Amino acid sequence: MTPASTGASTTVGAAARVSAPSQASDSRMTPGGPGYRRMSLALFLAGMATFALLYSTQALLPLISDDFGVAASEASWTVAAATGGLALFVLPMSALSERYGRRTVMTGSLAVAVTLGLLVPFAPSIGVLVVLRALQGAALAGLPASAQAYLAEEVTPRALVTAIGLFVAGNSVGGMSGRVITGWVAQEWGWRTAVAVIGVIAVTCAVAFRLLLPAPRHFAPGSLRPRVLAATVRDHLANPLLRRLYAIGALFMTVFGGVYTVIGYRLTGAPFSLPQGVIGSVFLVYLVGTVSASTAGRLVGRLGRRGALYLGGGTTAAGLLLSLAPSLPLVLLGLVLITAGFFAGHAVASSAVSKTATRGRAQASALYQSAYYVGSSVGSTVGAMAFHSGGWAGTVGVGLLAVLGVVSITLLGTRAARVAARRDPVPAH
Repeated sequence: MTPASTGASTTVGAAARVSAPSQASDSRMTPGGPGYRRMSLALFLAGMATFALLYSTQALLPLISDDFGVAASEASWTVAAATGGLALFVLPMSALSERYGRRTVMTGSLAVAVTLGLLVPFAPSIGVLVVLRALQGAALAGLPASAQAYLAEEVTPRALVTAIGLFVAGNSVGGMSGRVITGWVAQEWGWRTAVAVIGVIAVTCAVAFRLLLPAPRHFAPGSLRPRVLAATVRDHLANPLLRRLYAIGALFMTVFGGVYTVIGYRLTGAPFSLPQGVIGSVFLVYLVGTVSASTAGRLVGRLGRRGALYLGGGTTAAGLLLSLAPSLPLVLLGLVLITAGFFAGHAVASSAVSKTATRGRAQASALYQSAYYVGSSVGSTVGAMAFHSGGWAGTVGVGLLAVLGVVSITLLGTRAARVAARRDPVPAH
């Protein structure tokens, strides 16, 4: 099947047919090369704005519950609606990026998302707030898949894991700064002012992103025909490795979404009874995720992809169990381990998708992002329901089941690789 028949750019298809291009013949960006720093900073800021906007209400859920008189399970929809909107629209937005370009779609998505972010503080009811958040998530859908496709086309394969790790690190910084800032601002001036501040920060990031990101040099427009898109999606879903990576991304995010949606409720209650500003500062542990995501490339180099996933899953499970302790230092240490394990696993899985798909990369990344954010929506909703019925132990139980799923799927991949190695002396990808 030719690149044109899948909706992928012809440049990507050509690149896939060239084995081990030399540095002299490969014009894609490399660390230290022209444009690499600008590109890294631009996508770091885009990732930061995406997560800051997407999860802007997560640390504020107890205040939103009080303001609108709703339970945790209802307030959690302000998070689940945003991630659900992103999951629903990421595939169509990836198709637009194949036709109109990665940078164009990312710029338009950020512009709409930040505009909606400035409207969110004026929501008169929980219903309107949920609708605005769903629209915001749908607008942000143009960022993740397009960014990964841009990197796969514009960065050399050897540097791809590191480049995607930096984008994911931007996610972690955005998630952290959004929650810390909203926590302290909300303590003084309320949740509406807090989300307004995040909106202004996101506008700044969006403008800087557009000014910094180098113009693509290896993109060629693909087709927008539904039949072509459907064929590309079928090809990706028929790939067992991609299916496993999609499931792993969803399960990792189920843990993360559940834990960070509910943690504010746990820390405001006994025995901790922390004020909102201090709870917001708890999200400084996202810095650990920034480090673990940006070093994912070295982790894969030492342990291999599956070894890195086992380590990420094991670290996450250890953090979940530790967070059950009625001691604030142990709970915080548990959050550190959960965050480190999640971001490492996510960076490894998402970069593996970009390397595995040689055609229709935007669609391959979009399917991963769709599964990933479905996991976030499920984790936010089910984690809040489990907390309502069984307390923090219920939320931890949901997370441990998801980690068990990650380990089981990775074991299946290990077994499949061994079977393939016995059948074919060429190493399995």
